[in-house]
Amino acid sequence: MNDQDRTTVASEARLPWRVPSGYLRRALGQNALRTAHTTARRTRAFTLPRQRERVSAFTLAELVVTIGVLVVLVLLATQLLKSAATVTTLGHKQMDADSQARQLLDRMTIDFAQLVKRNDLDFFAKGTPAPNPARGAMAGNDLIAFYSAVPGYYPPAGAQSPVSLVAYRVNSLSTSSSYNKMERMGKGLVWNAVDPSYTPVAFMPIRIASSWAAATSSSTSDAAYELIGPQVFRFEYYYLLTNGSLSNAPPVDGNSHADLSQIAAIIVDIAVIDPKSKVLLTDSQMTSLAALLDDSPANIDAQQPGYLRALWQSRLDANTTLPRVAISGIRLYERFIYLSPPVQ
Repeated sequence: MNDQDRTTVASEARLPWRVPSGYLRRALGQNALRTAHTTARRTRAFTLPRQRERVSAFTLAELVVTIGVLVVLVLLATQLLKSAATVTTLGHKQMDADSQARQLLDRMTIDFAQLVKRNDLDFFAKGTPAPNPARGAMAGNDLIAFYSAVPGYYPPAGAQSPVSLVAYRVNSLSTSSSYNKMERMGKGLVWNAVDPSYTPVAFMPIRIASSWAAATSSSTSDAAYELIGPQVFRFEYYYLLTNGSLSNAPPVDGNSHADLSQIAAIIVDIAVIDPKSKVLLTDSQMTSLAALLDDSPANIDAQQPGYLRALWQSRLDANTTLPRVAISGIRLYERFIYLSPPVQ
């Protein structure tokens, strides 16, 4: 054995084992790959959450669009609530006016149904013959006074008759608490010659205007008047005759008295304003508003039922001087109040 062989054997004797050079290269390569994969996984573990955070956040454009949509939704909800409040308010106004009109017209129906249709009793109304003032011509709100078989406010003494003097008017006295409001009189009467201190049932030729001035005046005070329509500011009527025609004046009999037997019905038209709308108008504006609604037309006999109410509505729709909010609170009503046939 030469010296080189001895050196090689000695070197191999000192190493516990010997790794082939090819295996070492493969091992080193696998370790490098394993280290690279581990580093990549760690890198992904740290970077993916950050990427997810950036993807789930809102951009400025998205926030602007979201706020804009929210504002539109709030505006729509506000408009819906406002519309609902307006409809509710109008509904309440309508119900207030309906209630007022129904109460008044029902009371009139009872009074007119019991009207005493005798030509020897006075009947103060539009178009009645003289000596009623100006043959019953009435400018503005109408008046009516008649005898009816309904209870009234009777005097404390004297035998009570079954007849009362009934009158309807819109008060025109500006200093009265009932100014521009509907009133009703129900004055119970005693029998003739019972007590000279009380006016009894008066037969023709005694006129209602001669015995009870307040019954034929829109401004004369009388304790027998009661407030029946605080929201009623306009009162008009005309006649439906038994021949089917309309008229502003009742027929007259041979004694120049109103012939009630030829009147089939009295057609009543009223205008009602709800309290919330009325506070928007002054007394002078209320007077102007009443004047805006015309009297019964002179050619009413050539018209159809409902014409006067339609005429009033057209005047209200065309008005531009008074507050529109107040005018929208006005309701118009018309009723045919049929009279009972006369007792033969």
